[in-house]
Amino acid sequence: MWWFQQGLSFLPVALVVWSAASFVFSYITAIVLHHVDPLVPYISDTGTIPPERCLFGIMLNISAFLGMATMYVRYKQVYALNPEKSKIIKLNKFGLTLGLMSCFGLCIIANFQKCILYYIHVVGACLTFGVGAIYMLVQTVLSYLMQPEVHSKDIFWIRLTTLLWCCSSIVSSILLLCRAFHTDCVFSPSLTITQGYTAHLISTVSEWSLAFSFLSFFLTYIRDFQKISLHAVVSLHGQTLYNTPQSFVTDEQTLLIAGSI
Repeated sequence: MWWFQQGLSFLPVALVVWSAASFVFSYITAIVLHHVDPLVPYISDTGTIPPERCLFGIMLNISAFLGMATMYVRYKQVYALNPEKSKIIKLNKFGLTLGLMSCFGLCIIANFQKCILYYIHVVGACLTFGVGAIYMLVQTVLSYLMQPEVHSKDIFWIRLTTLLWCCSSIVSSILLLCRAFHTDCVFSPSLTITQGYTAHLISTVSEWSLAFSFLSFFLTYIRDFQKISLHAVVSLHGQTLYNTPQSFVTDEQTLLIAGSI
């Protein structure tokens, strides 16, 4: 059995690989069709013109679904390991809410392109990476609170390092993006390079760094998810699908009266 086949570790692996592929494939398509400049364009610019826009959208929608599944499994794992610790349970629920908001933001990025509805696209980016960074912070704090019984110190430090990488990318991307838009800059190295182009270039590099730092955080889930297995239990209450046994109906009515259903 391969390492990514153990438990549910395929979930974070699929999330990271698929999301990275969505960025890379749309970038390659945009470069081949000469829709963007090949020297580190903004990620959103690689998904604004068909056909890469279609590829970008559908792949990010699938990434959002994989993200929700991964975050929910993580939530259930933390809850199962700390059933009596109210502080961790509340923080875990807060983290799940933030994670789902981040995935919703990813859907907005996928379906509202930068060139069509710019401000909605920016809102989606803020939800994805801004709220996503807070989700990373919550999970890092949970890793700290659960050591050494559940988590090792190594996992905590790895997640903290990835969080700091993500936050530094956010800050540099925002600051340099603002500088690029407030200066007389040329966004193509084939033309005359002005002072603003350097800020623009560093801003695009920061955006790519932000995307991959965010994805790298989920790689730390692989070892945890290897310890989770999923089983389906099927219980038949009769030999046919037409008539329900009277005993099963009686048991169901008893549960309804007792308020268990």
